[in-house]
Amino acid sequence: MVQQSVRLGVRQLDLPDWRWLLGALRARFETDSFGAGAEFVAAVGRLSEAAGQHPDVDLRAGHVQVVVRGPDVGGVTERDVELAERISALAAEQGLTPHPERVQVLEIALDTPVSETVLPFWGAVLGCAETGGGLADPAGELPPLWFQATDATVPERQRFHLDITVPPEVADRRVAAALAVGGRVVDDGHAPAFVVLADPDGNRVCVCTELGRD
Repeated sequence: MVQQSVRLGVRQLDLPDWRWLLGALRARFETDSFGAGAEFVAAVGRLSEAAGQHPDVDLRAGHVQVVVRGPDVGGVTERDVELAERISALAAEQGLTPHPERVQVLEIALDTPVSETVLPFWGAVLGCAETGGGLADPAGELPPLWFQATDATVPERQRFHLDITVPPEVADRRVAAALAVGGRVVDDGHAPAFVVLADPDGNRVCVCTELGRD
C-alpha cells in the first residue's frame, strides 16, 4: 500500500533529535571520533537498507548528519518518521549526542522578472537540474537556487540574496547576533517564517524557519 505524504507542522513533530527543515527531517549526532561516526553510519546503512529506505548521511570528523525524506512523494511519510525514531534509538545505544539545534540549510535566491528566461542559463553554469521551478545539484554539493519574482527596476537593488533556514529555537539568536555586530532588521512582518536582515553595507539575508508557512 502506498503511503500518503504527511506534511507535519513543526509544532506537531514529536522527534526531539530531529528538526523539519525544507521538507525533510534532519538530525546531527556528535561523535567522539571519526571511527565512532563510521560505525554509526554503517549501522544506519544496515537499518535503512532493511527498511528499504535511503537517507542522506554526511560523515565528518566530529559528527554525523542525517537527512530523511520521502523522495517519491515529495514529503515526509509516517514511514520516514519511524526510520528517524529508529536512527535516534541507534544513536542513543552507541552513546552519540544529538544536537538538532545545529542543523541548517542554505539557499540562494535570485530576483528576476521572468525566471524561465534565466533558469536554463544558471542550470547550465552550475550543472544543476530543474526542480519545482528552482535548481538543485544532483550531487548535493551546492545549495539550492530559487527564483523570486520581482518587478523592481531600482538600479541599486540586490539581485542575489541568501536564505538560511534554521530550527525555530535558533532563529531569534541568529537575528540577535547579527544585530549585535551592526546588522539591521529590514522586514520582520513575516516572522517567524522569515526575517529580512541587512548588513552594514545593505546586503540582505533572510533568516527562515518552518513556522508560519502553513
